[in-house]
Amino acid sequence: MLTCESCGMPMEKPGDFGGGDTKNRYCVHCTTPEGKLKSRTEVREGMINFYVTVMKKPREEAEKFVDESMSKMPAWKK
Repeated sequence: MLTCESCGMPMEKPGDFGGGDTKNRYCVHCTTPEGKLKSRTEVREGMINFYVTVMKKPREEAEKFVDESMSKMPAWKK
């Protein structure tokens, strides 16, 4: 199983991959409908919103977790 190189989400079926392309290294949540990687700011905010709304984490905790996680992802390493 592949994982998104931007957020770490498991990608198992074509609909999980950006643009529906199973060769894309990024998931549907981190890409535009065409499969292009969104900006770091857009991806970060999407991940924070997920942790706040779905996982019910306080925003400050979500921001810290997301920043730490993203710093380890191939797409965002500097």
